[in-house]
Amino acid sequence: MPGPSSGEGVVPISDAVTERTAEPAEPRTAVPVLSAAGLSVRFAGRRGAPPARAVDGVHLDVGAGEIVALVGESGCGKTTLARTLLGLERPSAGTVSYAGRPLSYRSRALRAYRREVQLVLQDPAGSLNPRHTVYEAVAEGLRIHGGAADERERVADALARAGLRPPERFFLRYPHELSGGQRQRVVIAGALVLEPKVIVADEPVASLDASVRGEILALLLRLRDELGLSALVVTHDLGLAWNIADRVAVMYLGRIVETGPVEKILVAPEHPYTQALLSVLPEARAGIPVVLSGEPPDPSRVPPGCRFHVRCPILASGAAEEAGVAERCQTEDPAILAGSGEAQAACHYAAARARA
Repeated sequence: MPGPSSGEGVVPISDAVTERTAEPAEPRTAVPVLSAAGLSVRFAGRRGAPPARAVDGVHLDVGAGEIVALVGESGCGKTTLARTLLGLERPSAGTVSYAGRPLSYRSRALRAYRREVQLVLQDPAGSLNPRHTVYEAVAEGLRIHGGAADERERVADALARAGLRPPERFFLRYPHELSGGQRQRVVIAGALVLEPKVIVADEPVASLDASVRGEILALLLRLRDELGLSALVVTHDLGLAWNIADRVAVMYLGRIVETGPVEKILVAPEHPYTQALLSVLPEARAGIPVVLSGEPPDPSRVPPGCRFHVRCPILASGAAEEAGVAERCQTEDPAILAGSGEAQAACHYAAARARA
C-alpha cells in the first residue's frame, strides 16, 4: 500500500487517487481480530436529563493486518468508541470481541487483553511522565504486566522498531530532551514492547509538524507490514485516512454513517456528511466547499429519522424531496450499518439513487 516515506508529508488526495484506486483489495480474514457488535455507550444525564447516547449501535470490524480509520468531527463519539474497544468503558449494550471471543471484564482477563490491544495517545508530551527516562517509560508496561527477564533487550528492540536508533543512546534521556516526533516514537515503543496484535491510535499525529507526521505514518505502515499489526486510527483528518488506512468508518452523532474501502469512500462518498467533510479539504478536487449549518445535535436528544437530517444539505436543497425520500429522512432511522468491509452508507437519498 502506498504511504508517505520517511521525512515526507501527507500525500494530497488528488495526487494519490490514481495510484490508490489501481490497487486490488486485499483479502480479509473470516474472523476479525477486533470487533464491535451492536455497541452502545450511554452516560447518565444530569438532574434527570435523558442519557447521552455517545455510541449508539455501532458495528465495526478490524481484520488481521488491517488499518481502519475512524473519522468524524469532534464530539461524534470516536474516542468513546475507542475507549470501549480497549475495555476502558463498559458498553451499555452490545459486545466487544477479540479474535472471535467476547471480551470479559474480569480484572485478570482485561489484563491479558491489554497486552494484546495497546493504546497510542494523541499528545506524547502529556502521556509521558517528565520524571521518567525513555527506558523507564518503555519498560513500564513490561513491569505492570509482570516484568521480563530480558527487559533491556525488549526495550531496546521496541525503541529500534519505533525508529530510535541506536536505542541505547535514548535510554537515559528525558521527554523534554526529545523532539515531538521522537516523543511520539517513544509512546509507540511503549506499546510495541508488549508485542500487541492491535494498536488503537487516538489522533496519533495531530500535534506534530507535517514532515514528522509523514514519518510517523510511514512507521505505522512499516509496523503493519513487518509485524502484521492491526490498527484502529481515530482521526478527524481525512487526508491522514487516505495515506494510511485500508478502510474508513465515518462516524456522526454516535453511529457509523458510512464505511468501506478507503479509495471508494474518499473518492466517491455517498453520504452527504462524508461529502461535506471532504469538500473542505485543501487538497480536495475543485468544487464549492459544503459548510454545514449549525452544530451537531445534543447526543441526549438525538433527532428522529436520520440523525443528520437537521444539517443535511441534500434535504435543504430539495433534492431529497425530488427523490421522494424527504419524509423518510425526517421520520425513519436508516438501518444500522454492518461492520463488514463492503461500502455502505446510512442514507435514504443514497439508497434511492442506487435503486434508480
